[in-house]
Amino acid sequence: MKTYFTLVFLLIVHFSNAQSTQESTAQVWSLEEMIAYAIENNITIKDASLSKDIAEVAYDRAKSARLPNLFGSTSQTFSNGNSIDPITSDFVTDQIHSTNVGLNTNITLFQGNQLVNQIEQNKILFEQSVFQEEVEKNNIVLNLLETYLQTLYSKESITIAENNLEASENEVLRAKARLDAETIALSDYTEAQSQAATNKFNVIAAKNNYEQYIIALKQLLELPPLEDIAVETIDENMDLVNLGLDKAEIYTNALAFLPEVQTSLLNISANEKALAIAKGNYAPVLGLTGSMGSGYTSINNNSFSDQFNVNFNQRIGLSLSIPIFNRNQTKTAVRTATLNIDKAEIQKMSTEKEVFRKVETAYQNARSSQEQVIASEASKNSAEQSYQLAQKKYELGDLSTTDLVISQNTFTTAQQNYLQAKYMNILYHQLLQFYQGYEINI
Repeated sequence: MKTYFTLVFLLIVHFSNAQSTQESTAQVWSLEEMIAYAIENNITIKDASLSKDIAEVAYDRAKSARLPNLFGSTSQTFSNGNSIDPITSDFVTDQIHSTNVGLNTNITLFQGNQLVNQIEQNKILFEQSVFQEEVEKNNIVLNLLETYLQTLYSKESITIAENNLEASENEVLRAKARLDAETIALSDYTEAQSQAATNKFNVIAAKNNYEQYIIALKQLLELPPLEDIAVETIDENMDLVNLGLDKAEIYTNALAFLPEVQTSLLNISANEKALAIAKGNYAPVLGLTGSMGSGYTSINNNSFSDQFNVNFNQRIGLSLSIPIFNRNQTKTAVRTATLNIDKAEIQKMSTEKEVFRKVETAYQNARSSQEQVIASEASKNSAEQSYQLAQKKYELGDLSTTDLVISQNTFTTAQQNYLQAKYMNILYHQLLQFYQGYEINI
């Protein structure tokens, strides 16, 4: 048993020294600094930004579809025997060397307004990608907020655990002295040792939790694994109770601010344009074509330049394609687009429902945590006084080790409950502020 306690003690000392050295050299980050850095460097946000750029390219491509195209062509041919002269179209029996050059262009004059609707749809999709980028930014900001507060909570939990360890080690010394004086039984002394070992374990667990949250923060910040960081503590004088809340106002503001709501609205508009594009296939397609060219043939005695001048030609024409029957492809495309609009409407309602759930949950938790802060603080103060009194009784020999351990555990639980209520209150108040478009400020 003594060897076990010695090993645990050495492990605690080593871990504490490593923790102190690490925190002394680590860069201290505030939440505001983390948010600004993550928005610039987080790969999820970068991916959303690239998707936005791709949508912008697609929008530019759609606008360019209204322009005419232009192609150049040239050919050099050799024929032998009975053939048609590609320049004069005469039937000849001879070897022919011929050269052709030309330019061709065409432009769509009317296509059931599909080009216009395609441009408008791509514009909507681009705007949607802008809002989607904001959605990803908001997700990272909220993840940082939650992880940051969890890190602070775990850091304060370390302090509680270390204070308990120090107190329990002192109690072991007192118990040993009383055991030597034969004023307590051996079971009381071993119980004090057991409590000290448990508190040592709690210190290790608390420090491990802290390191896990530090890792999560570095992941969100896209920092190298070997870079050490620490978090800046918050203002202890922050008002945790008197926070005015209006649920209806918060929900209204959230619908106007949160980008996922705008994304769902634009999704409906994009699908409505898709329906218009599909209906455009019912209309005829009118196109304008034009070309110019010239050529040279070896059976003509004129010079190369003379033949190019003589053979220079221009053409212009209109083409009209009228859809008659395409195996119901247009009909099914229109039906599919209509169903997609209905689906987008449902997605919008689902988004609004999710926003209300977030607001309702944060609102209820904020109100509850405000009351929990008051109750847990009173419980913590009472438990602290009871524990201090129990320590004095224990020193005088008027309290058993078991009762002292119970008092200490009650005080520890009260401290943890207060910490949890405090940080939950901060979290949900900040969430409600964020949902309304206000910056996070702690």
